[in-house]
Amino acid sequence: MESTTKTVVMEGILDANDALAQANRDKFDQAGTYVINMMSSPGAGKTTILERTLEALGGKLRMGVVEGDVQTSLDADRLARFGVPTVQINTGSEWGGGCHLDANMVRCGLPSLPLQEIDLLFIENVGNLVCPAGFRLGEDTRVMVASVTEGEDKPLKYPFMFRSAELVLVNKADLLTHLDFDLALFLRNLDAVNPGAPRILLSARTGQGIQEWYSWLMTRREAVAQSV
Repeated sequence: MESTTKTVVMEGILDANDALAQANRDKFDQAGTYVINMMSSPGAGKTTILERTLEALGGKLRMGVVEGDVQTSLDADRLARFGVPTVQINTGSEWGGGCHLDANMVRCGLPSLPLQEIDLLFIENVGNLVCPAGFRLGEDTRVMVASVTEGEDKPLKYPFMFRSAELVLVNKADLLTHLDFDLALFLRNLDAVNPGAPRILLSARTGQGIQEWYSWLMTRREAVAQSV
């Protein structure tokens, strides 16, 4: 009986979240803003990838960021030098210590963003390989950042996260020569849970593969602009 009750409660939570996510999506669509939900484990390199992206594409796209963390504004502070609209959401102090962003948190942060002036909005989710995958935020696309320092088995251990991604960025490729990491095995494991999932091997530190990421972003954004 207890298990059934927990299932019903969780379904109710997700249904409520999905309704708010759709309301967020309606706002994004009205503004013509393309939204990417970036997810990963802690330390995989999401913020460094964003730093490089904001610097490289700042003259081509009007960008903004929703920064999610349990505590602190350290990542938002790193991005502040690029002068893009940014809103910080701390799940610890403001929302009871959640391990992920949900649609209501994002909804509450949107009034701080000039959506009509943002072509591409990044939502940097809380670093976690479990909970973020279960909560839609109103995004167009989910991008998963996986670091080669995490091990080849992560897609098998956290299949829902990898299955929900429409692009997987395999980051820290510059470390491959220093690690006992089997890239081919990792990619086979990725295909086992998300067959044919697009992936880009890159290094945010050295710039390896980063142009392919930029091209992917520009193509996605241009497709949205043409459809409006």
